[in-house]
Amino acid sequence: MSGGLLVAGTTSDAGKSVVTAGICRWLTRKGVSVAPFKAQNMSLNSFVTHEGAEIGRAQAMQAQAARVEPSALMNPVLLKPGSDRSSQVVLMGKPVGEMSARGYHGGRQAALLETVVGCLEELRGTYDAVICEGAGSPAEINLRRTDIVNMGIARAARFPVLVVGDIDRGGVFASFFGTTALLSAEDQELVAGYLVNKFRGDVSLLEPGLDMLHGLTGRRTYGVLPFQHGLGIDEEDGLRVSLRGAVRESVVAPPVGDDVLRVAVCAVPLMSNFTDVDALAAEPGVVVRFVDRAEELVDADLVVVPGTRGTVRALEWLRERGLAAALARRAAEGRPVLGICGGFQVLGEHIEDEVESRAGSVDGLGLLPVRVRFAREKTLARPVGEALGERVEGYEIHHGVAQVSGGEAFLDGCRVGEVWGTHWHGSLESDAFRRRFLTEVARAAGRRFVPAPDTSFGALREEQLDLLGDLIEEHADTDALLALIEKGTPTGLPFIPPGAPAPTPAPSAAPERTKEAL
Repeated sequence: MSGGLLVAGTTSDAGKSVVTAGICRWLTRKGVSVAPFKAQNMSLNSFVTHEGAEIGRAQAMQAQAARVEPSALMNPVLLKPGSDRSSQVVLMGKPVGEMSARGYHGGRQAALLETVVGCLEELRGTYDAVICEGAGSPAEINLRRTDIVNMGIARAARFPVLVVGDIDRGGVFASFFGTTALLSAEDQELVAGYLVNKFRGDVSLLEPGLDMLHGLTGRRTYGVLPFQHGLGIDEEDGLRVSLRGAVRESVVAPPVGDDVLRVAVCAVPLMSNFTDVDALAAEPGVVVRFVDRAEELVDADLVVVPGTRGTVRALEWLRERGLAAALARRAAEGRPVLGICGGFQVLGEHIEDEVESRAGSVDGLGLLPVRVRFAREKTLARPVGEALGERVEGYEIHHGVAQVSGGEAFLDGCRVGEVWGTHWHGSLESDAFRRRFLTEVARAAGRRFVPAPDTSFGALREEQLDLLGDLIEEHADTDALLALIEKGTPTGLPFIPPGAPAPTPAPSAAPERTKEAL
């Protein structure tokens, strides 16, 4: 076969990422060579490919669902927010500058369409099928002129569009109808139909509504996926532990030993790659929660200071909320603290930042003998090493360069007492190392916690990806979906008025305070 599909959504978080992954896994199990693709992604959760390119972590997860190696082709444009108004632009896996939203949508985004289409065409020439994920909603009429990720890419590739709606939020029929009716006639020609996500109850009660929707739009519904607890693998954004549902509502297996282990993750501003703690939450008897108050650290056996796109801002936040003082008390008492990437940097003695925050010289928390200088060149790497006598794999995404002047070596960072720091993301996914680390934490915390001897994070991830494939195979009309991917959008679909509003002139780009020219 040769074809493709764009999975769009009525809203953000409608389920586009997991539906795309599910379709990839279903096709792969059928023997179809398939690749995921998201032209433009805005996320602080990212991943480093083997060739040293930074892409959205959701696309790396979808590549795993397709059982292919992730590459920059699968996510050519990544936007990493640094504030409410600006983001770092990562193009083909490499950062090219900071830009405001107005500047990006004022013309530079449209200029990237050629690059994005070229990447998609290269994937189409390599794989039997490409499953694209949209962003937000295709009916964001204020952004349609410069859109390169929803109908812009669908029009360029002539791909059929499947619109996903989250019925658990309510209003799914209005969302399907309204999304379609706000598109131009040319865009509507590509909207093949709908997929209902997160349905609870008896599907027969929903069917009259689906029939009426078909009558109103002339478009069919390709499936109704049931609500499934514990999904949300490698979220783009949102406080979630992938393998155990919402963090504050974690469902954990009984502990192997007599005690559970409580992990508190400081919810720092611009938190990035919080998926690092997924592997902890996958361990039986480990309870993970995100916290933002000093008193929430009191009963924690381990405190994690995670990565952030705003190291200096995170430092200020920790101090303002009393968390910095609480971390210092923990260190003095010999109670475990782990800093990862930006979290490692804030635990150090000093930060020199003329790149990310441009704050200049800033004192860190002084819990580790480390001085950090921010470089304009971003470190993107896939290191392999050893810690606690076990092999460790990870990935690095940071501008800060750490100079370690003491302590015990720990990956690329150090350890002093029970305070640990490293730039390596993903290290806790190494099963043997994670068990040794948790054993050290339990000892220091005085807990009779015993890591399960057979927890495999990789196997758990595969189970979740298979579950996504099962949802598609069992609850979608797979014959119709396959025909859609192979043959494209059915002809003769009706136009739903009023259609898109008349276009307005694109806003002129205001002068930008960029660190580098795009």
